[in-house]
Amino acid sequence: MKTINEIQNEIIEEFSELDDWMDKYQMLIDMAADLQPLGEQFKTEDNLIDGCQSRVWIHCEMSNQRLNFVAESDALIVKGIIALLIRVLSGQTPHDILTADLHFIDEIGLREHLSPTRSNGLLAMIKQIKTYALAYEGTGTGQGK
Repeated sequence: MKTINEIQNEIIEEFSELDDWMDKYQMLIDMAADLQPLGEQFKTEDNLIDGCQSRVWIHCEMSNQRLNFVAESDALIVKGIIALLIRVLSGQTPHDILTADLHFIDEIGLREHLSPTRSNGLLAMIKQIKTYALAYEGTGTGQGK
């Protein structure tokens, strides 16, 4: 299992191979297309992220002391962003998620290329993921919301 930092470094390397932000947006859209669809049973108000302009749902379950996230958005770029976050954080322990420095966001230039509303949405998604991690930390069990 790769660490959060190893995955972040992979993402930084992948994005560094692209010079143009239109290509980077296309990479996000491609990641969105690869994201597993979220089951309708998880598209609930409880899983809906507050603070996002588009609709974003994140569902979390714990298995073998690790959190697994599934998510969906009705906006392609946002769906690509959540796909990135899932790639980095899904399959990690609550403690590792809570203590993670998500430096890849700034290093790939993502934050500076997002509109203020998308940037707020990104922060809301990270906050929700960390809220799940906090809820599960030390429990060792759980079923998500």
